[in-house]
Amino acid sequence: MLSGMGAMLLLGFIATLMLGQTTTPLSDVLRVLSGETVPGASFTVGQLRLPRAVMALLAGASFGLGGAAFQTLLRNPLASPDIIGITSGASAAAVFAIVVLSMSGPAVSIFAIVSGLGVALAVYALSAKNGVAGPRLILVGIGVSAMLESMIAYVLARAPAFSLQEAMRWLTGSLNGAQLSQALPVAVSLMVFGGILLAKSRDLEAMRTGEDTATALGVSVGLTRILVIVSAVGLIATATAVTGPIAFVAFLAGPIASRSIGRRGSVLLPAALIGAALVLTGDFVGQFLLPGRYPVGVVTGALGAPYLIILIIRVNRSGGAA
Repeated sequence: MLSGMGAMLLLGFIATLMLGQTTTPLSDVLRVLSGETVPGASFTVGQLRLPRAVMALLAGASFGLGGAAFQTLLRNPLASPDIIGITSGASAAAVFAIVVLSMSGPAVSIFAIVSGLGVALAVYALSAKNGVAGPRLILVGIGVSAMLESMIAYVLARAPAFSLQEAMRWLTGSLNGAQLSQALPVAVSLMVFGGILLAKSRDLEAMRTGEDTATALGVSVGLTRILVIVSAVGLIATATAVTGPIAFVAFLAGPIASRSIGRRGSVLLPAALIGAALVLTGDFVGQFLLPGRYPVGVVTGALGAPYLIILIIRVNRSGGAA
């Protein structure tokens, strides 16, 4: 299953390098990737398509892996960073930095990452009464997210035109203007935090059955919870700081991966592949398959919103189990 997902993702990656307003032959794409200078293709593939595709893979994998980790840890498909305030924390910080502090470039990204981590710690602390319960953390996160969204709206309403455009472009979640240099921090984050999550995947799966059972199986529940939360927040905040909040990828990747593999193992790695595929495909659809051009966040938001409604109805009817 994983090899099939990986093969499909590789084919999609190559296809996005070949296709667009003009079609570049596969042979030219491979020559550009090998470092050759190919008239026309070096610019189209090497400077325009390749950075977007690489960023789509890295950011999508980060969103998918981080979101699935939260959903698995809290045993609730609604426990996504989109829902519990982490993405809103990074977004609010970025908007504040752009509009009020007149920051730009890497400074905005660093500010967003630190703020995303801070919001996650605040949500965790506010919900940590007699242990962290998933439903309580989700409700606290929704409340914090609502306050942060109000803050974003207030700052945007008072923003001057020149900074408003930059803030809105960031908020929609976009790969426009992506550069390979921007992919480095996301790649490092994915290797470090993603590696920690994958290393803890067995302990995380054991915690699905309950903390008491996991403890009986030899899992250090407290340490695992802290490592998973910090790593998942690090992934989400870093990706959000570079691409903006690409809506619902962290929310969708886990459930899609879970339905794809069933109960045959950890959902983390499949969710990373699904997240990468969602962002890669969504960006291509928004750029070339719709009337006009739309940021990838608009496409994924249109896909994720109906699923969220369906999932809430399903959870409500089943009394809390998805």
